[in-house]
Amino acid sequence: MLGVSDVPRAATFWGEALGYVPREEAEDDWVVLIPAQGAGTRLSLGLSETPLQENPRIHLDLYAGDAADQAAEVERLLSLGAQRVDWDRYPEDADFVVLADTEGNRFCVIDTGRS
Repeated sequence: MLGVSDVPRAATFWGEALGYVPREEAEDDWVVLIPAQGAGTRLSLGLSETPLQENPRIHLDLYAGDAADQAAEVERLLSLGAQRVDWDRYPEDADFVVLADTEGNRFCVIDTGRS
């Protein structure tokens, strides 16, 4: 489960980001998103009142094909409401970009085209 402060807003963002739909009508405090095109991993979003962690121990990684795909995916996610994270832990020549969803939860977009 991914903790969020606004379940409907988070469901809209992650639904559009991943191509998912609610399994059933969303509650104010809980929703399970499933792939719109059939079987696959489900994502549950639940209301959380705990504060965001600046350096969370867990986050989602979204994989892109190469640097161009990564750049396009980052721009698409930004257009959906994601924000760039000013992260001071990027290694030199990082293959990932850190973003935050509409709730402030961090996630990465990975360039898998590197050898």
